[in-house]
Amino acid sequence: MTSMTNTAMQFEQPAEALEPRRGLFRRRRTDDDDTRRTNWWATALIAVCSLTVLVPLYLAVVVALKTPDQLSEGTGFEWPDPVNWGNFAEAWERTSFPQALANTAFITVGSVIFTLLTSSIVAYALARNIHRPFFKGVFFYLLAALFIPFPIIMLPLVKQTAILGLDNQVGLIILYTVYGLSLNIFIYTAYIRSIPIELEEAARIDGASTWRVFRSVIFPLLMPMNATVGILTCVWAWNDFIMPLVVLTEPAARTLPLAQYVFQGQFNTDYTVAFASYLMAMAPLLIVYIFSQRWVISGVTRGSIK
Repeated sequence: MTSMTNTAMQFEQPAEALEPRRGLFRRRRTDDDDTRRTNWWATALIAVCSLTVLVPLYLAVVVALKTPDQLSEGTGFEWPDPVNWGNFAEAWERTSFPQALANTAFITVGSVIFTLLTSSIVAYALARNIHRPFFKGVFFYLLAALFIPFPIIMLPLVKQTAILGLDNQVGLIILYTVYGLSLNIFIYTAYIRSIPIELEEAARIDGASTWRVFRSVIFPLLMPMNATVGILTCVWAWNDFIMPLVVLTEPAARTLPLAQYVFQGQFNTDYTVAFASYLMAMAPLLIVYIFSQRWVISGVTRGSIK
């Protein structure tokens, strides 16, 4: 009876009395427990890869600030002395930069808006009906368009746009929207299929129609993919050269890549003024990215961990 009482008293010891014993078995933190250590191998790899962007960018800036005589001397990487800022003024005049910039901005913004609206709607219809043979066939038909090179359909495209009167900025917006449909649907469909269908069922129980479900439930959840598709479309429409070259017929409607083609002659190229115009054309996209990088990066990150 006494042994049972002693055992009960041992179990009734307060938690404060057991706390020092727990501390004896607590493992000390070591340097291996720090998950914030710097991965020097990855850092070195990123630094080396960044040189593939920084070196050409530095070369473009240096060439844009040189005169033709300075460019012909040395290796081309030397900083010019004195700096020739007149290349930017000459590029501004020779390319009619304000008009070309306005044309490019109009085409790019229109392409991004129509691409986000049309691609998301088509992808939603395909993703929710992919089990049906017709929709599955349409899905693979659109994916097959990714493997068709643009030069194959270039000449028929020129003929059709001329007949339909789409050899202008509006026609380019339509073409960018249609030709980007295949890749964008591939991106959107995989993401939409990961969204729980219970969210749509709950909205339908409340009386929402299909359009209301898409507008109020699905489209807000597509913001990560909208950021990805918007970036791809914006860069493509802004920098594209071959499609505006074969479609546009009016000189006043030319985009920045077409306007910059004036620096390339049959026997020579005015590299200093040309590189100045390249930097001027790159500046608007760079400024937009600086002010919107928080939303772009957060949207892409949320999409990657969906």
